[in-house]
Amino acid sequence: MNIILFDSLPENNTIQAASREHAEIFEHLTKVLKVTPGQSIRMGVVNSSEGTGVITAVRDGEIEFTYKAETKPALHPATLLVAQVRPICMKRILREAVSLGVCRIILTGSDTGEKSYLSSNLYKTGEYRWYLMEGAMQSGHAGIPEVTFTKTVREALALIPGDTSTSLVLPDNVCGAVPLREAHLKEKAVFAVGPERGWSDRERKLFMENGFEPVLLGNRILRTETACSAGLGILLSTMKLI
Repeated sequence: MNIILFDSLPENNTIQAASREHAEIFEHLTKVLKVTPGQSIRMGVVNSSEGTGVITAVRDGEIEFTYKAETKPALHPATLLVAQVRPICMKRILREAVSLGVCRIILTGSDTGEKSYLSSNLYKTGEYRWYLMEGAMQSGHAGIPEVTFTKTVREALALIPGDTSTSLVLPDNVCGAVPLREAHLKEKAVFAVGPERGWSDRERKLFMENGFEPVLLGNRILRTETACSAGLGILLSTMKLI
């Protein structure tokens, strides 16, 4: 953890080992960082503030601290639209996308993807949010993107507003022509990554009809999680934070 994150500051600024919400934070502070009174720790409140926490007391089962907010979280004006893949892979995608700093994630079903992925316990139990938190804590920032779920590409495309300042980018080895690094990117972007078996021809047509530009991420077929990380790394390097 490069920042300690809370959805909201705990009551009396006290982290309790017995709290389900804060047990892992307590363990990290005591066993990894081995905090002592007076020690400063980078802390934040999700999508609200980032700042400095100072440990004031360490007792059996609880840690007290003070917190001073210093800055507001910032994210890149980029949306990752990604087809559902195996939950174990999606965990990595979510974590890395948040770590890189996208402002929105749209998860969608696809023609070639397994329909069972849509009803995974990863989403039913809300477990996926932990991977968002983990990505944010790895990045050292408190910004976490909105996550939206759709069943089809058509539904996902309906969530994308018509905006002339947004690049619509479709990395695809089948119809891509221009390398992503050479594409003319605008100040905002939607980056649409397909499932392991790729988008269907019907879905490619839908993307093209909705203004997406096919691009290449090299000449190799990449795993969905690799395409997400590699592509977003290139894309976000051209963008300013919002």
